[in-house]
Amino acid sequence: MTASMKRDNRMSASQSLISGGVAGVFSRTATSPLDVVKIVTQVGTFHSKRGFLNAFHTVYREEGLRAFWKGNCVACIRIVPYSAVQLATYNRFIQLHMDDLGRVSQWRAIVAGSVAGIVAALVIYPSDVIKTRLIVQNSLDPAYRGVLHALRCIYRKEGFLALYRGASLTVMGAVPFSCGSFLVYMNLDKLWGEPSFRFTPLQNFINGCLAAGVAQTLSFPFETVKRKMQAQSPVLPHCGGVDVHFTGMVDCFRQVVKAQGFLGLWNGLTANLLKIVPYFGLMFSSFEFCKRVCLYKNGYIVSPLSYQLAPGVDQSLGPQELRELRRLLRNRSFKSEQSTVSNRW
Repeated sequence: MTASMKRDNRMSASQSLISGGVAGVFSRTATSPLDVVKIVTQVGTFHSKRGFLNAFHTVYREEGLRAFWKGNCVACIRIVPYSAVQLATYNRFIQLHMDDLGRVSQWRAIVAGSVAGIVAALVIYPSDVIKTRLIVQNSLDPAYRGVLHALRCIYRKEGFLALYRGASLTVMGAVPFSCGSFLVYMNLDKLWGEPSFRFTPLQNFINGCLAAGVAQTLSFPFETVKRKMQAQSPVLPHCGGVDVHFTGMVDCFRQVVKAQGFLGLWNGLTANLLKIVPYFGLMFSSFEFCKRVCLYKNGYIVSPLSYQLAPGVDQSLGPQELRELRRLLRNRSFKSEQSTVSNRW
């Protein structure tokens, strides 16, 4: 099965990046409460001792409403560099494996996405460690006063390598994540009873949510251990609030299974799965709106409220090419008017 991976050349690289950044910030901020509950459950702080629903109540009771947006600032800041690195890596991989018709196999597209995600995650990994530390701390008696203070404290007290604690799990978790995505996409034709090129936007959205759900479920144990390794610190109260104590990655897996059973590796999965639909839904809708604004600004559509194409505009031209063409036509029109005036006189 193949998938067309044609890029929309009607938007500039900066417009695509900004649109993705705006969509990411909006969807991330809206679903932050679920992300906070997911992470405190993965780490095993006192907030999560009585289950998923009670975790919301405990966070609100102990720290107030603002606690549901702990770490959201650094999470939003990292969206733009993450997207930039991911997009550059993904496009490079796709270009290397794209055929003459601009298509690439579904498997290669999934691998490209996984590789791009790994590279981007490793480049900005320290920000993920800081986000975890900010979320699991008590915001009423914080060890870190903000992003820069957390970065400075971790580096001075724990060393540079502490900013990359658990990074290897990002690479390891990409394997089941890619396999889960591939498993879903290989069976979409059977699920819908029609070929993939006939899928509607709603079907594609459902496909994305389904693939994300399966892939994240399969890779979730690696993320759980990663969060525990990020949070644990001998210089923090209660060792960072982690519910098990360990000496390394393998020992962390062992201690979690010993203390909580095999399913303990999936603590926080409920919040994670509940976040998928609103997160991707808000991201998709806000990105599409930003895209329409950019296409309207570039002159390809008649209104940012719809995708109605502007009459007489070649949609295959890039933004720069379209601007140059319009400049050329204006110059010709101006010269023609000058010539007409000269002939009259």
